[in-house]
Amino acid sequence: MSAEPMNFHKPRFWARSETRLAAILFVVLVLLNAALNPVRFSPVNWPTVLGLAAPMILATMATTLPFLAGRGSIDVSVGPLMGLINVILVKVVIGDLGISSPWIIVPAALMLGLASGALNGFLAAILRIQPIVATLATYLIYSGLALSILPSPSGTVPAWLSALAGPLSFIPVGIVIIAWLFFKRLPFYELLMAVGSDDRAAFTAGVNVPVIRFFAYVFSGLVAGVAALALTALIGSGDPNIGPGYTLIAIAAAALGGVSLAGGVGGLAAAFIGAADIFLLQNVLTSFNVSTFMLQAAYGVVLVLAVCLNSEKLKARFQTKRASR
Repeated sequence: MSAEPMNFHKPRFWARSETRLAAILFVVLVLLNAALNPVRFSPVNWPTVLGLAAPMILATMATTLPFLAGRGSIDVSVGPLMGLINVILVKVVIGDLGISSPWIIVPAALMLGLASGALNGFLAAILRIQPIVATLATYLIYSGLALSILPSPSGTVPAWLSALAGPLSFIPVGIVIIAWLFFKRLPFYELLMAVGSDDRAAFTAGVNVPVIRFFAYVFSGLVAGVAALALTALIGSGDPNIGPGYTLIAIAAAALGGVSLAGGVGGLAAAFIGAADIFLLQNVLTSFNVSTFMLQAAYGVVLVLAVCLNSEKLKARFQTKRASR
């Protein structure tokens, strides 16, 4: 894709102050949760806790990939896509077709995710429709299709799938993390970060910018397929209304972890920390009987604060004031 190798380097995970802050917040929230609910957060229950957090973590990871591509790349359809895949698996594959084999259900979820990623990538990167508009359109399509296929929650899932939210909860998240570590060793990763950081410079260097952004959406859809499996394992049924709720949370979590919404900065490690912080914060607020409405307000506050922390103008102003002292 590039005529010459690009020597592109970004700060490592711990080099970003936003991610360090998110990591410190993670430690504080873990200790607070352990104090408020020692039984639930005891080591023996860690697989269950990870199973509860897995859909949010994976949704945040899926949302992060388009952000890295820069120039307003965003995918707000990740949540509804998770819900649609959940409904198709439970109602159509397991219910109507009577299929319970993991060798069919898992590939079906991944293929649906890939198809959605390719569609979003084609609309946003190839046709160059504004990404927020393109993925909002698929958001509405997926939400409507999910309700058409399964108007109300119902159905059951095989025991092996339920185990992915229990003793085997490490598998979905672990597979994505291992895949990401392998992905970071490929030239495509350098090209993705270069495009997200400065697409004009990348284009001048010979990078096919639309293709890089297209595959960012494709990989996002693939991770969303894994997230849908984790979600289906967690709720143990089909629910057409559960997916869209992950959209705002995933965006807030990515920003909180230090992923730049402008592109080229961050990664799945930052997304993981941000999602874990949101999950732990949710548990703390629930322990104090905070209402669902206030939880939504808390997500909005987190998103605003995270975006402010990522603001280059605020950073420059802060550095200028500190230098003048």
